[in-house]
Amino acid sequence: MGEMDHGVRAERKKISYWDALGNETVRYFAAEVADEDIPEQIDSPTTGLPAGQDQKNPPELAKNEPYKTHLAYVKERRTPEEAEELLEAALLKLRQRRGTAKLSA
Repeated sequence: MGEMDHGVRAERKKISYWDALGNETVRYFAAEVADEDIPEQIDSPTTGLPAGQDQKNPPELAKNEPYKTHLAYVKERRTPEEAEELLEAALLKLRQRRGTAKLSA
């Protein structure tokens, strides 16, 4: 038994949200909901972009950092000289374990 079965309609607020592409999304909230409880932004269901209540000033697109590889993080922390030293040490250790290390004079 819903509202329509009893002829009673609940009071509600109509709130419009706009994304950066100008798309409008309408959400309805119960009239008793305080204005501070209504979200300032939502994700647009059509575009996935953030949408705000100010049509002339919609939220800007979020700037996503591109995925960094492990190598990119290593290059941030090590200079080429440090990387070369680490590589040489690792290769020497590997060669010693295999028994193929070069004997220094």
